Amino acid sequence: MLEYSPEFKANHKIAYFAEEYERLGAELRDSQESAGDDPELMKMAAEDAVRIEARQKELLEEIERILEKDKEEAEKPKAIVLEFRAGAGGDEANLFAQELKDMYQKYAEGKRWRVKILDDLTLEIDGTDAYDALRYETGVHRVQRVPVTEKTGRIHTSTASVAALPIRNKPTVTINPADIEIEFSRSGGAGGQNVNKVETAVRLIHKPTGIDVRSSSERSQLANREKAMAILSAKLEGLAEEEEAKKHSADRKAQIGTADRSEKIRTYNFLQDRVTDHRIKESWHNLPKIMAGYIDPIVEALAAAAAGGGIGEAEDEE
Repeated sequence: MLEYSPEFKANHKIAYFAEEYERLGAELRDSQESAGDDPELMKMAAEDAVRIEARQKELLEEIERILEKDKEEAEKPKAIVLEFRAGAGGDEANLFAQELKDMYQKYAEGKRWRVKILDDLTLEIDGTDAYDALRYETGVHRVQRVPVTEKTGRIHTSTASVAALPIRNKPTVTINPADIEIEFSRSGGAGGQNVNKVETAVRLIHKPTGIDVRSSSERSQLANREKAMAILSAKLEGLAEEEEAKKHSADRKAQIGTADRSEKIRTYNFLQDRVTDHRIKESWHNLPKIMAGYIDPIVEALAAAAAGGGIGEAEDEE
């Protein structure tokens, strides 16, 4: 049971409950002092004590609930980084990776979340519930269609992978500074006094894993370094989670997504105008609309499945 502290009054969310707790304490002391040695008054004071202490217990429970909720919010990722990588399929895979990036960017902009393009195939999305909405997108996305350059009408299958990386206020992994190699370079692109004049772009290489992170979206070297460190922390966290999931592969039937970038989770079949998520065995039509960022039905279905107890690993049905 949470113990009362006068410091609770400094927190505006629980100040009222803390002040009420103290007022009740003062009321109890007054009642006991007024009773003196009078048996009747002492009996009344004892009844007051039962009532007051019960109410104080309720106040402490409410304070504890609010503090616990604040703690959960503080630990919740403040943003999410989506990384896209072309897989099998050559130029068609590169095109599909770009189309996926555009799809998620349009979805996020439709939600009025803040979107930053960290590089050609990396997005940072910052907004309420952005992480909750997109946390299950990690994995291999497959596309089946006839490329524009295909003259024989042959169906082409290619893939692109997505990694959804949570950016937290407090990283869950500890990084040894000695394990990091840092490089600085001039930011490219148009506009801004710093461009091509000051080395603001940052590249971090985590030597034990070989993970390479770059950031050039911020205006200062320090800001880019902090951004790169946040992304590196998220990548290392994802790596640890993936390794842990592999250790407990028997439990995967109770999970939806395992942060495993090699798991094929979804197929976009343009000939049949259908997208299928293999983890929940559900399909949606109108691919042009979906690729234009209307993925709410998919996101909501995954969230509902996760809330319902989880899904088994993806199974290829096509």
